[in-house]
Amino acid sequence: MPKIEYVSLGRRKKATARIRMHAGDGTITVNARTFEDYFGHGILKQIVMQPLVLCGAAGQYNVNANVNGGGLTGQAGAIRLALARALEQIDPDNRKKLKPAGFLTRDSRMKERKKYGLAGARRAYQFSKR
Repeated sequence: MPKIEYVSLGRRKKATARIRMHAGDGTITVNARTFEDYFGHGILKQIVMQPLVLCGAAGQYNVNANVNGGGLTGQAGAIRLALARALEQIDPDNRKKLKPAGFLTRDSRMKERKKYGLAGARRAYQFSKR
């Protein structure tokens, strides 16, 4: 019997996460590295685990995530969205838990572009009176 695999995509800032999820012992790999090794900070591990804990699915599915672009925080947010979408595929009743928590909403905040004549997006060069 072939194993059922759930595939989903998540994005945050410049990061994109593609995950494959199937029933297993709860092993999470990110870019062929262990979950604990990839995300050093405890808060980033919590962000990734939020949808699984909320749906009570922690330790029930093996997750293989491929992430590229952005930094670690954006990548953690992208994986969280992808996991939430996959959990919704597994059981549509999970939507009732995930939607109010905001895990199914794509965080659209992006870095503002630098404007000409300015040092950054809004930061002006220092004013010189003389």
